[in-house]
Amino acid sequence: MQSWTVLPAHVPESLDSADAWALHGAARVSYTQQLATWGYSDLMYSASSLLAELRPEPYTDRRVLVAVPEGIRTPRAEDVVGLAKIVLPLADNTHLADFELYVDPAHTDEGVGDALLTELEQIAADSGRTSLLTWTEHVGEPAADVAGVLEPPTGSGRIRSDDAGARFAARHGYALEQAERYSMLRLPVDPDLLDRLHTDASADAGPDYRLHTWRDRVPDEWVDHVARLEARMSTDAPSGDLDIEATAWDDDRIRTWEAQVAASNHGYVMVAAEHTPTRTLAAFTVVRFPAEHEEVVFQDDTLVLAEHRGHRLGMLIKAEQLRTLPSVRPHAARVHTWNAEENRFMLAINVALGFTPAGVGGAWQKRLA
Repeated sequence: MQSWTVLPAHVPESLDSADAWALHGAARVSYTQQLATWGYSDLMYSASSLLAELRPEPYTDRRVLVAVPEGIRTPRAEDVVGLAKIVLPLADNTHLADFELYVDPAHTDEGVGDALLTELEQIAADSGRTSLLTWTEHVGEPAADVAGVLEPPTGSGRIRSDDAGARFAARHGYALEQAERYSMLRLPVDPDLLDRLHTDASADAGPDYRLHTWRDRVPDEWVDHVARLEARMSTDAPSGDLDIEATAWDDDRIRTWEAQVAASNHGYVMVAAEHTPTRTLAAFTVVRFPAEHEEVVFQDDTLVLAEHRGHRLGMLIKAEQLRTLPSVRPHAARVHTWNAEENRFMLAINVALGFTPAGVGGAWQKRLA
């Protein structure tokens, strides 16, 4: 059997540099793997987004690894057969390592994943990490009465235990802890539907809430409020038994995130709901989109603070976001989103807006100590 060498992707001066080969190779594998899995490449990692993640910043240590055939002295982009991304938090959750692993479909069952995982776990151990978190992708969701179904301890969501990703994770000692529904919304959405949902939600919210929409940069007067919302994402959003602690956010971390979004050649739109009596933000939602793929949009974080729930703010901000999107992203055709299967309220909002299930993301965990 072919043996593999795992190498770190370095930070080149530009994507035109000779030492950018690893990033271009990783992007090619990502494209091929996503196309084989979903039939489209919307979810791939581009070379520019990988480069942006590798640029040093104070909150996370991010690394990209690539696998090439053993014995190649001067590897090229076309030699890359697998890639892995690992995130090591530095400001909080310093016990955690979060990684993703992808193998070119032409090289499955050839030990590429094993070679990458060995290196990933060594990096985690060397960094003093005790909990490892990773994800698997699964097309569709099996019925509960289908043989060979694997269900997380949350009791929500299912995957097939014989799927390649599930077999790989289980074989290496990882346990399925949570399932996320992966959904897609085809655009455009019927304007009459959006107007009706927006009007109904606005009536339920009442006069105490006012909406704000920002593109690519949060105004200085609101940045600390957005930081508070992001921090609450780590405690208020369902996470099952994943060993994740509260995440610390401040103004500087928001600006660092915005810089990374821009560096990866993405834009974003944020809609927030202000509670006017207290002049604080009660809810927010963010969509992000790659400049080079004008049809693609990703739904990122959405949160309504627990103390403001019951006013249909989730529907209000998401309907507003979709009404705004055509003016910012006129050629957008698809919005992709992921939600914990136990998050019934947010899933109901998405279904009402027209999102349809496409698959399930499995969250797997392994404790080293």
